[in-house]
Amino acid sequence: MPINEKSSLEKILILGAGQLGMQVIKNLASKVSPDTVSVLVEPGFTTSADRYKQEVTGELGGLGVEIIHFDLAEGTEEILAELFGKFQTVICCTGFVAGTGTQTKITQAVLKAGVNRYFPWQFGVDYDLVGKGSGQPVFDEQYEVRKLLRSQEATEWVIVSTGMFTSFLFEPDFGVVDLETNIVRALGSWDTRVTVTTPEDIGLLTTEIYLEEPRIRNEVVFVAGDTLSYGLLATIVEETTGKAVKGVELSLEELDEQLSQAPDDVMLRYRKAFALGTGMWWEKSKTYNHAKGIETVDARAWLNRHLRDKR
Repeated sequence: MPINEKSSLEKILILGAGQLGMQVIKNLASKVSPDTVSVLVEPGFTTSADRYKQEVTGELGGLGVEIIHFDLAEGTEEILAELFGKFQTVICCTGFVAGTGTQTKITQAVLKAGVNRYFPWQFGVDYDLVGKGSGQPVFDEQYEVRKLLRSQEATEWVIVSTGMFTSFLFEPDFGVVDLETNIVRALGSWDTRVTVTTPEDIGLLTTEIYLEEPRIRNEVVFVAGDTLSYGLLATIVEETTGKAVKGVELSLEELDEQLSQAPDDVMLRYRKAFALGTGMWWEKSKTYNHAKGIETVDARAWLNRHLRDKR
């Protein structure tokens, strides 16, 4: 694949080499000169006995990208700014694992460093619509990060709104689809909708958005693998597995009651936020990938592949 000459001179830093970070790295490295791409991972990542980290370390070596070790949770804003100042573009793929306040600290360091362009960790829902008070504290922080970016003009920013990872719908701990017991739970109501996208598609689309000409700047870009109601999700699970599904509707009132009993339950807070519906979905026909004619994996295709891989 030809190298994009305009972007081959920019130095790009990807924060994180997890599920999403690796997809962004692989797609970017195929479109720009790999020696302009660096990835930040936690200390000890490349020498870890963890199988995933060993595989990723080998893959990163094969791609020819630079690996930088740094502790995002412990590093100060000043030290981070000094590091970020060596790059023209920073793409944050660390998620919330580094703890509360980390996304704010990273954003402030990016702005202090005078980075030309920043893709923050906003690979999720429409935090403008969600606002504050959704019951999910990390959503409140994401809203504040947007305010911070919009309060300045020196650093261009691009937010890629993706909805939740498609796999999260089927995560047992999240409690929406339980493939072992064939239970599907509707958050809020069966008509409540949710937008989902796979990390593979997010990696591809983020790279296309990064390379887009004319350059996308100071804009929220919506992408989607699928937008569907929980009712349609139940139908998809039933048709794909060939087994009758037991449907359980979790109303907002019931979720509020559960939260009052366990206010620190992270997954319960997620369920309540998604049950509200607002900001959790957008029409696929109005997305960047639809406008560009880029095919994405929908929930049915994801489930078919997942079931096939389990056999």
